Amino acid sequence: MKSLLNALQEGRLVELPETDKAKSLEYLAHLIEAVPDLGVRPELAEMMIYREKAQNTGIGLGVACPHVRAEGEGELLCSVGWSPQGIDYGSSDGKKVHLVAMYYIPVSQKGAYLKEVSSLVAAVRREGWIQEIANAADIATVRERLLDWVSSSIDKSAPDTKARMIRLEAKQAEALASAGGPPSVSGGAALSVVTVIIVIMADKAVVLSEKNDLVAALENDRTLKELTVQKQPFSKAGYSLTFRSVAHYGERSLYEYLAVKPA
Repeated sequence: MKSLLNALQEGRLVELPETDKAKSLEYLAHLIEAVPDLGVRPELAEMMIYREKAQNTGIGLGVACPHVRAEGEGELLCSVGWSPQGIDYGSSDGKKVHLVAMYYIPVSQKGAYLKEVSSLVAAVRREGWIQEIANAADIATVRERLLDWVSSSIDKSAPDTKARMIRLEAKQAEALASAGGPPSVSGGAALSVVTVIIVIMADKAVVLSEKNDLVAALENDRTLKELTVQKQPFSKAGYSLTFRSVAHYGERSLYEYLAVKPA
């Protein structure tokens, strides 16, 4: 489960802020779009939702594995969402989904994906149902349980993965100890995700966001207008910004971006 471990290590495990299925898929897709090494940036959210309408990816027992395939090389990427309330996902067993593991699959990684999702399904079936995750008190508990699943799928042929998992567990234990206990998590862990509105006018650009440091960094960037209208991802003040939409009002245009930063 290399890509799942990467997601845990790189902060792509979040508590989903919505119980709406489409919005949850969009949220997780944007986390993958924000990965710096992704290269070509497809409209993952639209692709995920389109594919989901064609074929439901709920595997039952409270878990769903939405995914899209893409041409070319690259890494198998994963983002994971936890929904304490559960999502009405339309799974064949009728259960609400509490864990969504989303995958972006370059064609060269098809075999790795099939192996990983098989391991994930096996872990879920061993559980019988993901009660511990569904009823978890916080996202730190979810992370620990997922690490147990990763551990159960690792054997002696994967010492590097095992070593990375141990380092991740040690890092988390150290962070918890220094904080005096488990962190209070709301809306997600290890990531700060905010919406940014950039208003482009003839002579200037105005930025609207709840993050003042990001607003200041963007408005002081003389290349902001050029970066914005290109609709390409870029980084500023430690945030990775991904284009979402644009609306034109005469001589003014409103661009919406999603900004993601490790917390």
